[in-house]
Amino acid sequence: MGDDKRLAAVVTLAQGMAAAHAPQESWRAAALGACRALDGNFAALSVWERELGRLRVLVNVGLRRPDEEEFPAAEAYPVHQFPEITEFLHERWAGGGEPNAWVETAEGTATGTPGYFHQRVAALRRRGRGCCVVAPVVLHGRAWGELYVARAIGVPVFGRADADFATVLAAVVAAGLAQTERLEEARLLAFTDALTGLANRRAVDVGLEEAVERHRTEGVTVSLVVCDLNGLKRVNDTLGHAVGDRLLERFGSVLSLCGAMLPGALAARLGGDEFCLLAVGPPADEVRKAAEELCRRAAELELGEGVACGVASTGDPIGPVLDARRLFRLADAAQYRAKALRTTGPVVAGREGPDDPVVRLADEPPPSRAERRRFRGRRP
Repeated sequence: MGDDKRLAAVVTLAQGMAAAHAPQESWRAAALGACRALDGNFAALSVWERELGRLRVLVNVGLRRPDEEEFPAAEAYPVHQFPEITEFLHERWAGGGEPNAWVETAEGTATGTPGYFHQRVAALRRRGRGCCVVAPVVLHGRAWGELYVARAIGVPVFGRADADFATVLAAVVAAGLAQTERLEEARLLAFTDALTGLANRRAVDVGLEEAVERHRTEGVTVSLVVCDLNGLKRVNDTLGHAVGDRLLERFGSVLSLCGAMLPGALAARLGGDEFCLLAVGPPADEVRKAAEELCRRAAELELGEGVACGVASTGDPIGPVLDARRLFRLADAAQYRAKALRTTGPVVAGREGPDDPVVRLADEPPPSRAERRRFRGRRP
């Protein structure tokens, strides 16, 4: 491949990663771009998980074998099987060298001997590949993982120029990964409450819309628990807002703990003293039990005065739920009924008979003021 084509390949790879909207898209663009740039027929991108001592495959592209998923859930290898990423590369960098790529073949190392190659050679033979080039990916000055590109048996083996080019591609991949990290951090901040670390109202709105759509199309049970933390204003007025913030953080931890009782539940702070749990899948009775545990634990906090808690679930007799707004209104109405009755446990919409007061209140025509406050001041 000439210099102009290689430059074009680098630009294409960088553009592909820049256009990605999610980490998986970025990984796939990196592997595909490298595979095409190096005239390979298979490529993979792997990350070194230091805390687990393993090299985990993020994506496989190209001509994959039956055991090679595109985005494998559990394809990982002990790092000691590929010690060059921890030992050889570290020693080379410590001596002032660069993290250059190297080539290996089904017959043995071809170019850039890393010192260890038996596992990769065995893998090439097992999967019917003739050679591979391995390029370390360095991010923030540390070994992050590796870019791996292979060719089939019977085609020209990678040479020194290919290894050098793979080193360049790995650097481009590292730059793309850094950008993806920044985008993920920004996305996380956009959907996270800064004080408690829980999800925020925006995350709930998005999650609830998707969940109700699944309920409409697949019949999945969707439940919403809405809580109002009692006594926060009194804490703020008497002990200061710093103490009030600690109460919010402490209750956020309790909410997260109780949310863990419901697989996949989203724990969120809606704003001020209002929190919620969004559960997709668990039966309504399990959600009610989690809400009861939440009320119990909230009442035991040193600060505050417990919570007013309302529950609405498509698994209860609340009528059709065709949009997210109705489920939110139902949970909101249940929460305000709990507050008005000063109950120590949750109020569950639809469980007080055919003329359930919560359902009746939720389905009344809304006043002109903001929907989230439509029930405040009423006594269901």
